[in-house]
Amino acid sequence: MTDHLVIPHGGALVNLLVSDRRAAELKDASRDWPSWDLTPRQLCDLELLLTGAFSPLSGFMTRRDYDRVVSDMRLADGTLWPLPIAIDIDRDFSGGNSKDSVRPGSTLALRDPEGVMLAALHVEDLWEPDREAEACAVFGTTNPEHVGVGHLLTQTRPVYVGGRVEGLQLPSHYDYRALRLTPAEVRAAFSRLGWRKVVAFQTRNPMHRAHQELTLRATRELEANLLIHPVVGLTKPGDVDHYTRVRCYQALLPTYVRNTAMLALLPLAMRMAGPREALWHAIIRKNFGCTHLIVGRDHAGPGTDAAGRPFYDPYEAQTLLRRHERELGIGMVPFREMRYVPDRDGYLPEDEVPNGARTLDLSGTELRRRL
Repeated sequence: MTDHLVIPHGGALVNLLVSDRRAAELKDASRDWPSWDLTPRQLCDLELLLTGAFSPLSGFMTRRDYDRVVSDMRLADGTLWPLPIAIDIDRDFSGGNSKDSVRPGSTLALRDPEGVMLAALHVEDLWEPDREAEACAVFGTTNPEHVGVGHLLTQTRPVYVGGRVEGLQLPSHYDYRALRLTPAEVRAAFSRLGWRKVVAFQTRNPMHRAHQELTLRATRELEANLLIHPVVGLTKPGDVDHYTRVRCYQALLPTYVRNTAMLALLPLAMRMAGPREALWHAIIRKNFGCTHLIVGRDHAGPGTDAAGRPFYDPYEAQTLLRRHERELGIGMVPFREMRYVPDRDGYLPEDEVPNGARTLDLSGTELRRRL
């Protein structure tokens, strides 16, 4: 287990939100620009760009960045970044000469479903990617049974747009506002509490006793504090809705020692990309000021295909993140699957269970079914 202490509260954040004066200028100018109503996934990506959670990105990827991310998990300047972040649009919306079409050099007004302008995208690149090649490189498969591949090949629009972004305002949320903290707000909370070593716990499921034991072990062994940081953007179809999950986290939080754990929500659109996504989660949590990330079994994996074969090795994400953790500047806390040992009335990692001991386990699928 890695116990080195990296620089507290992360590195520099890219701030894409402009001043009120500049926002007013952009709104006035947008009357002559084409507009794009953002999809739920694009809304999540834009929000995390604007708050600095996707630092060092300063906008949606240009083709140079995209090509190298797909092939090498790096931006064009060599910075480690594992997943493409681009706006996908319809073919008939790009390349024309009318004021309503998008082309390099134009500016695109990005709007929420109600028509509110959230940002200006200064278009630098338009291209049609090879989405099958992207699926093979990023997800390791072109099988549409993989939820990320299925979305890429059947729901993603054919043209990608890249360029610098200027943000006018964040997307509006009407639930759990006090828990929707930006990276800067989370870092400020860590400073206020005097937390210098913080372990992040990524989850898209309700937490149960095994998760609690896992997080308690991690914080105890590292002498660290805990950020419970669940995804409340887009997760896997069939997951428990985030309203129910947040109530679960809120009910669990008082069981931790006072001022040792906190809860914040992450509006992330997961890709279920397994190992590459584990790197992505680590970068995001470093931007939130965390020094460590818990990575468990089949981290961010989509499960199995129709034949019951897993898309990724259960500990492949841990292997990839271990290879890059020094470069990323965030430590990995690896955990094996937790098993309940009735004779001890407690949980143990599977590699610490005594030979011959009877064990029980509760999968996320079974937990969702019971709930």
